[in-house]
Amino acid sequence: MNSQEITVVYKWTAKEGKAEELKSIYEEVEKQMKETEPGALKVDCYFNENTGELLVSDLFKDAAALGQHLGTTAAGHFPNLLKIADPGPFLFCGNVPEEIQKAALGMGLNATFAPLSFGFDRNSA
Repeated sequence: MNSQEITVVYKWTAKEGKAEELKSIYEEVEKQMKETEPGALKVDCYFNENTGELLVSDLFKDAAALGQHLGTTAAGHFPNLLKIADPGPFLFCGNVPEEIQKAALGMGLNATFAPLSFGFDRNSA
C-alpha cells in the first residue's frame, strides 16, 4: 500500500423493500466515481441478498482524492441513501487529515479513523 493511499470500508443496510434501490444507487455511485474521480483507484461492492447489506471498499490515491469524493459524489447521493438505507460503520484506513475527518463526521457518519501501522503487499515490487 502506498503511504498516501486511503481505504474506506463501510456498510449500508437497506430498509425493508429497498434492497434493489440501494444496489441501483450504488451502481450509479460506482459509475460516477469511475468517470469523474481520477483519484478513486478502486471500488469493490459486495451485496448480501438475504440481509440487504451492501459492503463497500473504496481505495483513494490520497487525502485530496478522498476529499473530492466526499464533497461531490458522496454528498450528492447521501440524502437519497439515507432515505432507503441505514449507514455504518465507516472505517477510514490511512492518514486522513483532520479537516476531512471533521467533514465525514459532519455528514453524520459512524466513522473510525486509523493510520497505517503495519502490513505487507505481495503485489508490490
